[in-house]
Amino acid sequence: MAILVYVEHDNAHLKAENLKLVDAATKMGSELHLLVAGYQCQDVAQQAATLAGVSKVLVADDAAYQHQLAENIGELVTELGRDYSHILAAATTTGKNFMPRVAALLDVAQISDIINVESADTFVRPIYAGNAIATVQSEDAIKVITVRTSAFDAVEQSGSAALEAISLNKANNLSAFVGAELTKSERPELTAARVVISGGRGMQNGDNFKLLEGIADKLGAAIGASRAAVDAGFVPNDMQVGQTGKIVAPELYIAVGISGAIQHLAGMKDSKVIVAINKDEEAPIFQIADYGLVGDLFQILPELEASL
Repeated sequence: MAILVYVEHDNAHLKAENLKLVDAATKMGSELHLLVAGYQCQDVAQQAATLAGVSKVLVADDAAYQHQLAENIGELVTELGRDYSHILAAATTTGKNFMPRVAALLDVAQISDIINVESADTFVRPIYAGNAIATVQSEDAIKVITVRTSAFDAVEQSGSAALEAISLNKANNLSAFVGAELTKSERPELTAARVVISGGRGMQNGDNFKLLEGIADKLGAAIGASRAAVDAGFVPNDMQVGQTGKIVAPELYIAVGISGAIQHLAGMKDSKVIVAINKDEEAPIFQIADYGLVGDLFQILPELEASL
């Protein structure tokens, strides 16, 4: 049977995670169908059709799906998903919101956050905040799976899949979109950035995060933070990297004033190169760092920016 992959977007642009999600799906089977659910989202559907390995793009263009509310999307994916062997979504806020609903409605067990595919029914996922890796085999007829996209490679945009319109309106009154407060930044999105520089409790206050900005600008980097820094009110929670924040795997990750609590490591330890700056030479972050610099960050950061 075919595989159904849920596409994340903003009704205008395809999110970068989708390219890696398709890579994971191709390891489970050869017939891939993408689902684009939104409002006035034809541009997204056209972009999705270019992903290599995709044979069909289902387009559910309806006002009910404009904001991708979990209740509406969950029912849509459940109805369509009955005809598929696998249903996949990225392990993002959106995927984690509606996929458990799909699994419950289909009466199957969800397999979350997979980082590898061994076969069509066997998957690898981290447990205990990444301290152990579990290999899970599913006997369910329909496998509901969320994917940690940072563990997979992006597919090429060289395909030309067919588009098929879907006329299913799953609007309900359980929830309604009220508004959105978005953080606007010229810097890359955390989960898609090639370079990430993050600050922790060692930054001491929110104003000191400005020390990271000059370096981030020179490296084209996104700025993140540890949970300790977010909980202390230094920065907003959309900057949090970690088990309960965003999972990142950039080419370069610079951890500044971050001790390396297990929850933070779970969100960034798959980075290609890790650099740690901390005054405590016993900090756990140094155990996974490729390069470690022991010293006062308030002295080191200006010197680093000047050198760059």
